[in-house]
Amino acid sequence: MACEGILLGMGNPLLDISAVVDDDFLQKYDIKLNNAILAEDKHLPMYDEMASKGNVDYIAGGATQNSIRVAQWMLQIPGATSYMGSIGKDKFGEEMKKNSTEAGVNVHYYEDEAAPTGTCAVCVVGGERSLIANLSAANCYKSEHLKRPENWKLVEKAKYFYIAGFFLTVSPESIMLVAEHAAANNKVFMMNLSAPFICEFFKDVQEKALPYMDYVFGNETEARTFAKVHGWETENVEEIALKISQWPKASGAHKRITVITQGSDPVVVAEDGKVKLFPVILLPKEKLVDTNGAGDAFVGGFLSQLVQEKPIEDCVKAGCYAANVIIQRSGCTYPEKPDFK
Repeated sequence: MACEGILLGMGNPLLDISAVVDDDFLQKYDIKLNNAILAEDKHLPMYDEMASKGNVDYIAGGATQNSIRVAQWMLQIPGATSYMGSIGKDKFGEEMKKNSTEAGVNVHYYEDEAAPTGTCAVCVVGGERSLIANLSAANCYKSEHLKRPENWKLVEKAKYFYIAGFFLTVSPESIMLVAEHAAANNKVFMMNLSAPFICEFFKDVQEKALPYMDYVFGNETEARTFAKVHGWETENVEEIALKISQWPKASGAHKRITVITQGSDPVVVAEDGKVKLFPVILLPKEKLVDTNGAGDAFVGGFLSQLVQEKPIEDCVKAGCYAANVIIQRSGCTYPEKPDFK
């Protein structure tokens, strides 16, 4: 059984501002679908423009927090998961705390005095999404918060750690503290490639953390970008997954497993020099609401079984189940109880 505090996540807690937009809006702000970027000055007016739309949803988000909340929902064991990140002292921050606590996650936020809680614009067109993150307070996380005894206790208690690649832009030192603790104590450390820009522009910090990763998650676009950045002359996702799994490791306690999702195409799992493909649950187009949070939900479902030491087939099945539930709803939200068998 998964016990209290078994899974710890660290990342950028963001409030998703989600709205259905049109192609003109995408062009106006120079946005590509199925991408995730950090906001530049040219994007800043869009947050107010989206907030003024009639059909806007506010949902607690941030990639790691989404995955942790989904894992918590799948496990249905109060406090099985914990989460750390930085929010502002404002109404969005309060909303986030309330949201996560109600979801059963044990949150230890660092509260920044000056910066507002981070937001993420989720632009939805035809069910596909594009994410533009304005990190604000999320960018202010410091490893000093992690080292405080009441927070480090969460690290000592956890046996599994999951951190999205997005956190590499904020606090690589916090990531390395947890990675080194995991390697020294035979625990499981996991990260996500998260976005093409992480693989391209945060290559050095990503490479520094990679030897510690026991599981690497990502999607096909991120995997191909990773390969390109490292001069691997291949676009073949199976080959790339295999090469990532064979990257040298800091600790020999666990082999590395690479898990790459490909939308409606099969999930690629590379381990022990072999690749396995797992079909996903196909959804009729008319049932698709939006793909926001699909990858995060997949990881959350996967982790919910992994922390119970279930075989990889079950982990992937649970990941596909959770992703299938989430894409039929707005944002990374879910019904009261899972019915995963």
